[in-house]
Amino acid sequence: MSAERPSATPTTVGIVVNGRRRHATVEAGDSLLTTVREGFGLTGAKPACEVGTCGACTVLLDDEAVYSCLVLGVECEDRRVDTVEGLADHGELSRLQDAFIECDALQCGFCTSGQLMSLEGLRRAEPEPTSEDIERAVQGNLCRCGAYRHILDAAEVALTVRSAS
Repeated sequence: MSAERPSATPTTVGIVVNGRRRHATVEAGDSLLTTVREGFGLTGAKPACEVGTCGACTVLLDDEAVYSCLVLGVECEDRRVDTVEGLADHGELSRLQDAFIECDALQCGFCTSGQLMSLEGLRRAEPEPTSEDIERAVQGNLCRCGAYRHILDAAEVALTVRSAS
């Protein structure tokens, strides 16, 4: 006779997502990635490796860039989560988003949301980032198209203060 394991009871969590308090029902093992995509219908964060090696699922958790596939949704009760969908302000793209377009940093676009959120986390943490800060911020985000130079150029345009010459 085998012992049956009791099934985990789904839990409702309240999370401030892109500035708005929202609720989702999550299973005990649901990642923040699953919670954001299925619970809130925000599909910008991409499920790719789902083991924290590619960065496609990067979101900001209390202003810190995290791989949402490695964080449990239940751990985010009463915390702030920002996704790429929250970068635009009333339909106006953020400076980072504009710079990605200007510098052709999009390529296929699969890694773009993770790249943007890693850089947004840097912007919030460091008002005047150096080139080294920018490179460090995106080093955990893989781009299979090889658009790294364009991504770094876009970040430089958007995040660094350039003197007028």
